[in-house]
Amino acid sequence: QVQLVESGGGLVQAGGSLRLSCAASGRTFSSSAMGWFRQAPGKEREFVAGINWSGGNTYYRDSVKGRFTISRDNAKNTVYLQMNSPKPEDTAVYYCAAGPGTVRILTREYEYDYWGQGTQVTVSS
Repeated sequence: QVQLVESGGGLVQAGGSLRLSCAASGRTFSSSAMGWFRQAPGKEREFVAGINWSGGNTYYRDSVKGRFTISRDNAKNTVYLQMNSPKPEDTAVYYCAAGPGTVRILTREYEYDYWGQGTQVTVSS
């Protein structure tokens, strides 16, 4: 069992920066694949970034490549999403998720077993 709690959301100006954190409880964090998803009003939840259990492999949706960075600290049971140069279209509720540890990055919602409650990110223009 893994419990996830996101933090760090809020209001940020376009071009600024924001770092989301996701603290995990449970013994299996270090062996879990982790991901960030987001859901904007009226839209389906979408994959943003993923990282494998060791942190050695990451993957991003095209629209955030070069601006967002996912990382993890297994000693702190925490995964991060550094958001640089956010755009108004990045406004959404951001969720972290945990799934089974694999070499490849998990990009589908159904591949993840545990979800956080979400944190709102609003990017003003």
